Amino acid sequence: MTATLEPWGPVEPLEPALSVRQVLSLERVLAGEPEVVAGASQLDRPVRWVHVAEAADVGVMLTGGEMVLTTGVLLAGDENAQAEYIRSLHRAEAAAVVLGLGRAFPAPPAVMRRAAERCGLPMIVLHRPFPFAELTEEVQSRLVRRKFAAVSLSESVRTALTGLITAGAPLQRLLDEIAQHAACPVVVTNLAHRVLATAGERSAVDDVLRDWERIARQAGGSEGDGWIRAELGGRGERWGQIMLCGHRGDTASGRLLADRAAEALVLHRMLGGASAHTWEEQSAQSLLTDLVSGVVPARQLLPRARAAGLPVNRRTFVPLVVRDGDPAQLDRTLRLLGLPGLVAELADGATAVLLSLARDQDAEALAAHFAARLRTESGEARTVVAAADPRTVWDDVPAGLREAQHVADAVADSSTALDLPAVVRLRDVHLRGLIRLLRDDPHVQSFAERELDGLLCAAGEDLLAVLRTYLATGRNKSRTAQLHHVSRPALYRRLEAIEGRLGVDLDDFEQAASVHIALLAHDAQQA
Repeated sequence: MTATLEPWGPVEPLEPALSVRQVLSLERVLAGEPEVVAGASQLDRPVRWVHVAEAADVGVMLTGGEMVLTTGVLLAGDENAQAEYIRSLHRAEAAAVVLGLGRAFPAPPAVMRRAAERCGLPMIVLHRPFPFAELTEEVQSRLVRRKFAAVSLSESVRTALTGLITAGAPLQRLLDEIAQHAACPVVVTNLAHRVLATAGERSAVDDVLRDWERIARQAGGSEGDGWIRAELGGRGERWGQIMLCGHRGDTASGRLLADRAAEALVLHRMLGGASAHTWEEQSAQSLLTDLVSGVVPARQLLPRARAAGLPVNRRTFVPLVVRDGDPAQLDRTLRLLGLPGLVAELADGATAVLLSLARDQDAEALAAHFAARLRTESGEARTVVAAADPRTVWDDVPAGLREAQHVADAVADSSTALDLPAVVRLRDVHLRGLIRLLRDDPHVQSFAERELDGLLCAAGEDLLAVLRTYLATGRNKSRTAQLHHVSRPALYRRLEAIEGRLGVDLDDFEQAASVHIALLAHDAQQA
């Protein structure tokens, strides 16, 4: 099944929901004491319609899928006609033949039974007199009700998904709606069977993802046990598939849901435009954002990481963060170097990269190689990659990503970025890095407010800016005056005002250091 690029196609004919086996289990049919005398292995054939016919050449009247009811009155005494009757039903692809025993055939005719067995056509005999009209009425009404239910389901799903697409809903909202209709986990993958998005009850989705490697290997196989797939693509190009995992309804309804879902996802992707993030980027962004935030325990995110194609068994993880980096460029650099990893844009212009390396690989050397290649590919000689120490335990990855983000923030605030190595770690950002890590500590916040109290008001903003420059330049008065475009005497007056407001002597190293630390903490908190 491949979704087309047409906005919404007509409702495709559904495979009937009643099989030969289900028809035989109906209460009215059971009253006729049915017995399967041939073709018992074919009882799951779908029944499209029920047809009462006594004509010997009934096969020419059929279009396939019919259950034919007969007393065989025109076949009695002619074995050749009996055999040809069965063969004609087989050629017409009838679902089954039901023979009412009576005056024409008091017992199952051996010729018809053998012919039906050879053709694989289910043949059922009714041992008690049975009004065929009751059977046709029962089955036809059930089939009609199911067809109307199918149309209603199709329109309901179509209306809901169209409304979401029109409102500009994100991919996840569409998938949540599909999972609600399907009442089972829903998974979207690319052509390599890597999971791009999921929806459904969290515990059920996690169960699917934990076994995803086996499921992915069987992804091209036939549907069964409620695993229903629909391909995503259009204009001659396939780019993924959507899968209903363990759908408990009938197969026809499941296929309809999958088809409608695929059509909606194709339309959603078309309307997203070239500026929208690809689903692969969204998947990586969702995973890394959840890891950084710590809202979801890392252990619970492990199945998602594995299903997204990240190697996680016996690996060394290297958390990296690049400020103002192009996620697409970072991803291309990873691919050029053949390094497995995930790339995702986080908040405030930071892009996270999580490398997954074999235990015997030199993590620091490969991180440096990645940073050097990134500089070459991007043409930005000042590109700085912030890194945390390698992690060998998955549960430590969130802390590593947060550490790399702290380092990246410290580098962004540093006026000495040119002196830093291509891969920057906590040890390279010194005091600024420590302050970044401690900025949310209440004691540090109180210290900063206490030390800078005289300048933390609207009237002190200009003086605070002068103080920041003065301390950042190593208390170089000439350089500070130059950067603020004031004369030396004017700068001296401002420094005196700062000392008066703070009650400190900036020529005293310890007092100046204390104020500098407080200012770093204040700026880190504001950031």
